[in-house]
Order: sequence, then C-alpha cells, then structure tokens
Amino acid sequence: MYYKRMARQLDPLAEIPLSAADAEFRDEVRTWLDEHLVGDFAGQAHRGGPDDDDNWELRRAWEAELARGGWLGLSWPREYGGREATLSQEIVFAMEYARAGAPPRAAFHGETLMAPALLAHGTEEQKQRFLPPITRAEVVWCQGYSEPGAGSDLANVSCRAHRDGDEWVVSGEKIWTTFAHHADWIFAIVRTEPGSVRHAGLSYLLIPLDQPGVEVRPIRTMLGDSGFNSVYFDGARTSADNLIGEPGSGWTAAMTTLGHERATSVLNYQFSFAREMEQLRELATRRGALRDELVRDRFVEAFIGLQIMGYNNIRSLTRALVDGRFGPEASIGKYYWSRWHQSFTELAMDVLESDALLGTEWDDGPDEASAAMRRAFIRARAETIYAGTSEIQKNIISERVLGLPREPKPVAS
Repeated sequence: MYYKRMARQLDPLAEIPLSAADAEFRDEVRTWLDEHLVGDFAGQAHRGGPDDDDNWELRRAWEAELARGGWLGLSWPREYGGREATLSQEIVFAMEYARAGAPPRAAFHGETLMAPALLAHGTEEQKQRFLPPITRAEVVWCQGYSEPGAGSDLANVSCRAHRDGDEWVVSGEKIWTTFAHHADWIFAIVRTEPGSVRHAGLSYLLIPLDQPGVEVRPIRTMLGDSGFNSVYFDGARTSADNLIGEPGSGWTAAMTTLGHERATSVLNYQFSFAREMEQLRELATRRGALRDELVRDRFVEAFIGLQIMGYNNIRSLTRALVDGRFGPEASIGKYYWSRWHQSFTELAMDVLESDALLGTEWDDGPDEASAAMRRAFIRARAETIYAGTSEIQKNIISERVLGLPREPKPVAS
C-alpha cells in the first residue's frame, strides 16, 4: 500500500495553490493535450532525449503542432509571437506536458536558451527577426559553447571572429553541439578581440549554418545516436547585425543563457523523472524486485530525493519571480538533479538484473520500458558534465551563493 500511495504523490509542485487564471490555463492545457496527443504522437514520451535525435521527424511534426496551438514562446510579448503567459503558467504547462507524456522537444535550444538572451540583450530589430519564426516552428537552433579546449571553462573559448565590412568572419571549432546536423542557425560564443583573455573579448554571435565554410560532423554515441556534433568554421560569415550586445561583451548574454539552461531545464527534468520513477515502480512490481527490502529502501530514498528536488525548484522559481531572472542559485538544482538521476538509473539497472546487459535499441529485450531505462542509464552518465560540470556548479554555489573565497588558481611551476 505504501508504494501505491507513493505513486500517487509523484506529482511535483502539486501542492502549489493556483490562481483562478492559472487554474483556467491548466484546464486549457489539459484539454488541448488530450485532443492532440493522439495517433502517432501518443505514447512517445520516452522516444528521444535532450541530446539524441531518436524519432526526429515525429518530434519536428509535434513541434509544428505545438506552434499551431500557440504553445511556443509562451511568456514572450505578443508582438514576437508569444502570449505573455506568467512564469507560474509556464510551470503549469511544463507540468501538464510531462504528465500527459508528450514527445520530447526538438527545437528547445532556440526557445529556452537563445531567446532569453535575445530578449534581455538584443535589439528590437533582432527580436522581430528571430523570435517569431521560433514560435512558428520554422527554424531549429543549436548552441555553440563547448570547444575541445573549453568545456565547462567557457572563458577559455578560442573560436574567433573578425570584422570584415558588414560581416563577421568566423574560424574555429565547436564540439558536443546538440542537433547541429538538423539546425538552421547556431548561437555561439566567439572571441572577437585579438589578444583578449578569459571573459573579456568574447561575443555572442548568431551564425547561419547552411553556407560555405561550415562543416558539421556527427559524433556517434553509446546509444547509437548522433545527436552530438563537431562544427568546424573556416571563414564562415554572418551579418554584423547578428551580434547580440556589444562586441567583446558577450559574457553577460552567455550567462543569461546558462542561467535559463540550469534553471528551467530542472523543472522539465523533474517532471520527466517522476514519470520514470512510476515506470520503474511498475517494472519492479512486475518483476518482483520490491520483495527485496534493500530495493524498497532505495526506492524510498529516490522518492525523498525527488521531493527535495521539487522543494528546491520552488525556491529557485520563487526567487526568479521576485528578481525577474535566474541567479546563481540555479546551479544548486543542476548539481542536485544530475547526481540524483545517476543514482536513480543505477537502481533501475539493479531492478532489470540481467536485462540491464541488453542493447539500447527499442526492440532489444522484452519491452520498450526496460529499453528506456537502459537508455536513461547511459544518458545519465553525461548529465554531471553538460551545462557545466558538477565541479563548476560547486564553485558557483560556494563563491556566488555562499560568498566563500574563490578557489585558488594553480601556480605555474
């Protein structure tokens, strides 16, 4: 009985009281999802993660369906194609979206990562040009941050651009670029001031990918997918009007993007984790794993961790409502959820026992549920790395949240 009660409680943020307007909005979301999550779109929540392109064509079709329903760019001003929803309504949408088991998003990089930086730091002309196509699901963006020598240490970026008349000319390499082989545009951090070091001299540049001087090479992962890519620039060009902010001041816009990545992604992950936990509970019940008291204890521990995640999210979102932005506290959520998910998927492998050794194709093994768990386990190995490693998150928390002294820099020998 306890585990049945636990399953009913796996509804993150369910205790948040809703205003009349938010309750009406929730009912609108539920009704639309019930009417549109049918046919090929039904039952696809597990097909495709944030960094693999499994089920890509269906996910793009679903993106267009969301656009026709007016669900993209929810909080944006109406003149850019949004509907000026509140932050609480964005939370409601994310919660209902996950509960309904809707397909993973295909074009989230533009809407959830690039757009916040553009809204905060871009010109009116840039907003009018780049935002409406996102709400119409007409364009796919990818993120050009990491490089072979600059991962979590983003200030070490060496990909460069120089001004040539009315254009920027870009040379260098970006790596681990999710969906670059599908994308139309990339938002990239590049060094535009020769001789500059660290944060100074970096710019936030929007670059079209379909042009000479751009080569995209997919990277095949352990899942058998090629969602990651290396992107090579060799004299690629983009208009001078495609620079966000002033030349050399791109660090601020870059931090806006990272703040949203670490904060808003937590909310979506939390809801998907709740769905995974219910899925694993059903698998464990069917396989008799819950007869093992150690497995039961680990389920309880995972459940408690998910509740802690929810309370921390409420704290972060409340702070965002007050300040109008996501601050360094977002790193707490990123650090916590990535470690929690690794532990949870290790529990899943123990529940699967010998089936954990099967492949990750959807027809490997007895059912898609166990395949989904194996894929989640492999994907979780990277979750403490992307969007800033756990070590970077701990530095941010200690220095920018707790106010502790900065980590000493290594002394050259």
